[in-house]
Amino acid sequence: MGTHLSLMHGWIPMTLQLLAVTTVVVAVGWRTRRWRLLWLPVCAAFGLTWAAAAYSYLRSAGIAAGPAPVALWVWIALAGLAASVVVAGWRENRWWRRGVSLLALPLSLLCAAATINDWVGYVPTLGAAWTELTSGPLPDQTDRAAITAMQLSGTVPTNGAVVSVNIDSSASGFRHRDELVYLPPAWFASTPPPPLPAVMMIGGEFNTPTDWLRAGNAVATLDGFAATHGGQTPVFVFVDSGGGFNVDTECVNGSRGNAADHLTKDVVPYLTRSFGVSAAQSNWAVVGFSAGGTCAVDLTVMHPELFGSFVDIGGDLRPNAGTTTQTIDRLFGSSRSAWQHFDPTTVITRHGHYDGVSGLFVVSGARRDSHGQLVPTPNAEYDAASQLCALGAAHGIDCAITAVAGKHDWSCAGTAFATALPWLAAQLGTPGSPRPMPLRQNGSASSAVHLSPAPRAR
Repeated sequence: MGTHLSLMHGWIPMTLQLLAVTTVVVAVGWRTRRWRLLWLPVCAAFGLTWAAAAYSYLRSAGIAAGPAPVALWVWIALAGLAASVVVAGWRENRWWRRGVSLLALPLSLLCAAATINDWVGYVPTLGAAWTELTSGPLPDQTDRAAITAMQLSGTVPTNGAVVSVNIDSSASGFRHRDELVYLPPAWFASTPPPPLPAVMMIGGEFNTPTDWLRAGNAVATLDGFAATHGGQTPVFVFVDSGGGFNVDTECVNGSRGNAADHLTKDVVPYLTRSFGVSAAQSNWAVVGFSAGGTCAVDLTVMHPELFGSFVDIGGDLRPNAGTTTQTIDRLFGSSRSAWQHFDPTTVITRHGHYDGVSGLFVVSGARRDSHGQLVPTPNAEYDAASQLCALGAAHGIDCAITAVAGKHDWSCAGTAFATALPWLAAQLGTPGSPRPMPLRQNGSASSAVHLSPAPRAR
């Protein structure tokens, strides 16, 4: 089926790139000597300026976990070139060259967007892109009336159910989009439902609450786990930590809104009250990818009375919106004390000893050692995880690091979540999951643990 065609490799991106290059070459043309010696260098300089400005913004904004592919700057430069060619050559162009010039710009921008998509793995297939554009239904999605009817009738579905919720934000004042809740088959087994464990799921810097379900393939992972564990998983809530796609709050209370208060004072009580999940700290966890991974650590160490476990997938050492100075200015209104209040290193040090808190750091870029085991490769993710895990272990947090193959993108995040889920479900006391062994070995932070991923639903 065409919906399964890849947007990240194969003939679609290759064809798009070929069309873009062809239209740019035709749009530029050979033309006159004056065009070649004067206007073409001007247009090329304009394209390079576009690329330099984009590069400067990306570095300044602090939204990238690693260096962007060179192809991204090439396509941005070509888009700038195409835009300037349209303006500079419009008067002297024939109608057909004007049409080609106008087409070269959107094609170059599409190639830049495709390069970004390949970099972050946000929309893997044509079907996923169409579903995202048309706001199509999520896997297992239903409505509140349907799940209530199933529960009252004693109907236990084969797979879980995903329902959209509008959580009251009176306690935080945080403006947010609708969020989503995954209910496993076991939730429908009784009325009222059993007090299952709960997990808060947080996406990356630029995100929507649906990212984990669409790009991270979380529903298939949860359904697969439930199928092999008697319908049991925790209840999962996929939250909105930004309030808008292009708003990076890093889950703090600051100039971009009281995101931390929303997650702790709005979401947690709502899930306990509306879906009957356990209110015990030992039954709650936070999982996040990229900036969401930073959030997972931060929320747990700041609120050990609420959360007993976390999974940090490719997170930073601390909330990151650029350099330290830029982060303090952008997120905390230039207040260094407010920044320290949400800096995990400072929080852990000031708190002292923790009881009943555990955490798993999952880093990308793993390689196989001589025994065929995946081991971490030194990189920014591993450095941050190592520092936080060592500090946490010194203060009583049971933590370890595990590694998965792949780069820092949503495909890798999905694999990381599947890898961490069996440990997480056991750690939270999910019925049917054995209690895991402590992650720490001999009282110190383990440098690496090896975990088997959860099965995914077919």
